[in-house]
Amino acid sequence: MDREGRQRRHTEAMGQERRLYPIGVQTFEKIRSGSYLYIDKTELIHELVMNGTVYFLSRPRRFGKSLLVTTLEAYFSGRRDLFRGLAMERLEEEWAEYPVLHFDFSGTKYFSEADLDEQLDLMLSRMERVYGSDSGEVSYAGRLSGIIRRAYVKTGRQVVFLVDEYDAPLLDSTGDAGLQEKLRNRLRSFYSVVKMSDAMLRFVFITGISKFSQMSIFSELNSLQNISMKDRFSAICGITQREVEEQLRPDVEALAQKNGESYAEAMAHLRRMYDGYHFSPECEDIYNPFSLLNALNDRRYGKYWFASGTPTFLIEMLRRYNFDIESLDGTVLRAEGFDVPTESITDPVPVLYQSGYLTIKEYNFAGDLYTLAYPNDEVRLGFINSLIPAYLPDPYYKKDSFIYSFTESLRRGDIGSCMQQLTAFFASIPYDLENRTEKHYHTIFYLLFSMMGLYVESEVKSAAGRADIVLKTATHIYVFELKVDGSADEALRQIDSRGYLVPYTADGRKLVKVGVNFDSATRTVSEWKAVEG
Repeated sequence: MDREGRQRRHTEAMGQERRLYPIGVQTFEKIRSGSYLYIDKTELIHELVMNGTVYFLSRPRRFGKSLLVTTLEAYFSGRRDLFRGLAMERLEEEWAEYPVLHFDFSGTKYFSEADLDEQLDLMLSRMERVYGSDSGEVSYAGRLSGIIRRAYVKTGRQVVFLVDEYDAPLLDSTGDAGLQEKLRNRLRSFYSVVKMSDAMLRFVFITGISKFSQMSIFSELNSLQNISMKDRFSAICGITQREVEEQLRPDVEALAQKNGESYAEAMAHLRRMYDGYHFSPECEDIYNPFSLLNALNDRRYGKYWFASGTPTFLIEMLRRYNFDIESLDGTVLRAEGFDVPTESITDPVPVLYQSGYLTIKEYNFAGDLYTLAYPNDEVRLGFINSLIPAYLPDPYYKKDSFIYSFTESLRRGDIGSCMQQLTAFFASIPYDLENRTEKHYHTIFYLLFSMMGLYVESEVKSAAGRADIVLKTATHIYVFELKVDGSADEALRQIDSRGYLVPYTADGRKLVKVGVNFDSATRTVSEWKAVEG
């Protein structure tokens, strides 16, 4: 019995009707023929193909780019049967069949030139078996050019050129500048064929995660439309809030029942965990589809997307440029900052955005400024947990008992117990760490509080300055001021003199000011005081 049959049989035995979720299924044909859940994006796809011919789309990993590419492949292959009941069925009248050349670079890792050579040869050889080859075509560019020409002549129709994860070879070689340059030169030569074959091409669509310089790869594609931040196509990948409410309500209700929640509580829980992505100034709220569908399938709230890949190269980039990680949750970027080519980047923020670890939270039309932040709790907590080992080599922070006890102390308002545990924690950090600055201790404080899933704001502005850390629980608001080789009283006086508590006086929760002093010689908390505001 196949997987679908086993799942249906299981759900029937359980007396429940469970949909087939396309977990690990990225091909439109398989989703449609296998009766998997499909969120209909074909109206946007129809508009895309009717209004342009050469496109580029950047989206984070596991966000549905492969599904989009294979949907385009099915459409241009004339597979009307796969679109039955979808918007495309009523919108399309011609259903013409075009020759489709589909390149997917996600199938392997690229640690050498040979890895890229092998993939290009495999994909071109597969197409040559359909459209023929010529012994005089030796280079990859020459072979591609010949395939396009023969496909055009053989079918009498223009060719569709689709590329999925174009940047996979370049992302894999990020740490090796020499190898990356060689791979980039190969790809530049390969894609130059697209410009040369313009008259024979009906449609070109290229996807990736990061934007590598058009001058270095797509220099010939001067008609390329980058729709990555266009409002109209912002929801072409991912699942919107509206789509969840209209098409997934039974699934959310089942999740709620399993977890002892109401429908409203489950929706709020899903929004906190997986929603919050915005890819343009006026983009709808978009859920991470990989995490959302996994949560609905398992009927539990897990960290699915973050667990599926560790952002090692991004963490290394943050360390290399000594980036202030506390500024990530609310950093501001000008529009032109998104267009910085990945291979020459010195600011990690655009790459963090393209990779899905930051997203657009606000847009200032007058200044053309974007405020970026973590999209949701899954990403924020996952990223913080990945950052901590870079700052704290000691394994103490990993102890579940410490995490649980520390968090519970704060949630019940026992700041004394919390600070005692923090003092013990700092005392456990190896003595030979070099960094003794206030900023270093501040960063560790921020990471620890953030890791616990508590609501943390850093460097919070007031009329007369910035509070170091503001921590909010259900019952309390704590305002921390940190000093190095000073005193707790000095820290408390600064909270008072600069009015750090003032913005929260009407909140209703108990206000607590906490002064903390670190001793740079002993590398630990030497003194702390907490006073209700």
